Amino acid sequence: MQLNKILLVGYGEEALEPKQWERLDGLAKERVLLPKGSPEIPKHFAGTDCLLVKLGATVDKSMIDSMPGLKYIGMLGTGCGRIDVAHAASKGITVCNIVGYSTESVAELVFALILEHIREIEKAKKQAREANYSEDGFGAYEIKGKVFGVIGLGRIGARTAEIALNGFGADARYWSRQRKEKYEKEGVKYQGLDSLLQEADFISIHMEANKETNGFLGHGRVQKIKPGAVVVNTAPMDVVDISALAERLGKGDLTFILDHSDELSEADAKELSKYKNCIMYPPIGYISDEATLAKLDMFVDNIQNFLEGKPTNVVQG
Repeated sequence: MQLNKILLVGYGEEALEPKQWERLDGLAKERVLLPKGSPEIPKHFAGTDCLLVKLGATVDKSMIDSMPGLKYIGMLGTGCGRIDVAHAASKGITVCNIVGYSTESVAELVFALILEHIREIEKAKKQAREANYSEDGFGAYEIKGKVFGVIGLGRIGARTAEIALNGFGADARYWSRQRKEKYEKEGVKYQGLDSLLQEADFISIHMEANKETNGFLGHGRVQKIKPGAVVVNTAPMDVVDISALAERLGKGDLTFILDHSDELSEADAKELSKYKNCIMYPPIGYISDEATLAKLDMFVDNIQNFLEGKPTNVVQG
């Protein structure tokens, strides 16, 4: 079986390696690459049976209905919260994402971001470049012994909790919609969400963005966060109420670190950038040699497996 046309939205030739492009070209008669927001996109809907998008892309009911021959939607990432998966399923369209490829990469980044902040590494590098090698004026504190809270104990959340517990000797605790007895037996403690927010010195958020989690960290929960806490969100910012976060940041009593800044609206990015205690990074969590290779191979594998009648990493509607 071969696809008629693969429409890739938001992709350039640099998005995949030559070997993946070669494989992809063998799966379809035609492929079209268009930048996000291009006016040319709707012109290709009629003949498209495979739509490939990147993290953060919106594929709503209207868009799906505009492609009568659509059979497959592929996400080059994990989060599918902006894809109407239920409507796609109702029309017999398979939606696949990529899971597990960047577990280690993202979990390691969580601690890189924390250490960069609490050890004032950026300040130290800047000072040394200016030939000032004095340690005067620096402050730091350790992760060991602190309450390290993880919200959402999926693959990445679980790995983050393991590193906090076994790598840093933190008091690792978690809240998740479902209890994870395997990790509790290993020493990661379950705690109610409200009390975890109130007690954790560090909080790492690992939640999928969907209709149920949008705005999950709302005003009430943001206000419960322990003063002085460092909060790291490597999940989509859809899970956070931006206005509630901005209000709390204005008090200056917590630090919020995020790496999905590319998905923020211009207005939200401008609002958060006002606060020195909000540290924004590009989406670099999955940027490692190992994760990138696994991601690209899995992305094409999903399409090939679909064509062979054994789809993998199917997102349930």
